Amino acid sequence: MIKNKKAARAAASVGYSVFRFALLIAIGYIVIYPVIYMISSSVKTPAAFSDPSIIYIPKKITFEYYSIAVKALDYVSSLLSTLKYELVSAVIEILICSFIAYGLARFDFKGKRFLNFVLILTILVPAQMIIIPMMTNYSQLDILGIFGLLNKLTGIDIRPNILGTAWTFYLPSVFGVGLRSGVLIYIYVQFFKGLPKELEEAAWIDGAGLFRTFFSIAVPSSSVVYTTVTLFALIWHWNDYYLAVMYLSDNFPLAVKIYDIDTLLNAYNIWQGSSASIAAKSACCFIFITPMLILYLVLQRKFVQSIDRVGITG
Repeated sequence: MIKNKKAARAAASVGYSVFRFALLIAIGYIVIYPVIYMISSSVKTPAAFSDPSIIYIPKKITFEYYSIAVKALDYVSSLLSTLKYELVSAVIEILICSFIAYGLARFDFKGKRFLNFVLILTILVPAQMIIIPMMTNYSQLDILGIFGLLNKLTGIDIRPNILGTAWTFYLPSVFGVGLRSGVLIYIYVQFFKGLPKELEEAAWIDGAGLFRTFFSIAVPSSSVVYTTVTLFALIWHWNDYYLAVMYLSDNFPLAVKIYDIDTLLNAYNIWQGSSASIAAKSACCFIFITPMLILYLVLQRKFVQSIDRVGITG
């Protein structure tokens, strides 16, 4: 009887292991399949798409569509624009959000609950709802009403129009209201709340101020959460096209070019729906995501550790 129970438990354990392994394989295939299809399609000739014997690896590999993709996207210029507008603002956002979150996590002050409420609002309210007032403000930038007051007193309008410049991306990041800053601040807050206070208190006793304590104690102890936030912020900014379309009139980043890829490929006599269009768009998408794939591979180990740590401290 006991042997039968042990055998049943062993069989159940083996069955569960097989099921779990099969489930992970299925999920992995679902996640990886689009990338495999994209890479395979990007090196196919138009004739290969109508050949039922070819599934993933074509008989003849061509890199012609990568050359077309680089030209259609104006890749180098668009990449530089992405670095200028999106990635610089992402780096600013990563640093500023961490400082804001440290204050919310470590100090009690009047109005803290209201600020937390505003933080939640920034997460819930989409950019589309505030884009019109933002564009109006950027078209006549007025810092604390000073420029408007001078305009009334002197009759000279000195309010600058910063639409079409990098400042439309930098200013929100500087003030902690950039692209999904609320989410980044929330992640930081959950992590900083879990850090032990003893080292910071010792630093304060030794005469260290707020900034020195933050940069000497909190930042070195928070490398894992910085990894998480860095990956999220860079990917979100890299993929953002809406704000770029609204704020810029030229020198668009890569995300905007990808959004308008069908129109760009028409200049090379590649029409939407054709086999050549599938191959060219696959090549465009692959060279678009490659930098982020490299970034993820570099940060993969720390990213997994950081997700684990943030989850525990939250």
